[in-house]
Amino acid sequence: MAGTRRSKIRKGDQVVVIAGRDRNKRGRVLEVLPAKGKIKVENIAIVKKHQRANSQNNRGGGIIDQPAFIDISNVQLIDPQSGKPSRARYEVAGDGTKTRVASKSGQAINK
Repeated sequence: MAGTRRSKIRKGDQVVVIAGRDRNKRGRVLEVLPAKGKIKVENIAIVKKHQRANSQNNRGGGIIDQPAFIDISNVQLIDPQSGKPSRARYEVAGDGTKTRVASKSGQAINK
């Protein structure tokens, strides 16, 4: 039975790829699948998709480029203060609110 997994990376975050063919490239997160441990980043892991034309949706056919899912362990968040890769952690305030902060600088990560 599969449990739920948490991911410290969210949609809209700026990340850098630390492993794979697109290493050292940066991009914005488009989609996150925490249960599968996958992430989709714009302009990273571009694959070609052969698409059939569909007149009902006004969509032409052809070969289109689209980003594929990569493993979430192959990316790191970008530290907002230094612009370098950093891990994320949570800080709990006195009133119980949680905020994500970059581990290197302690700076809050805004979406």
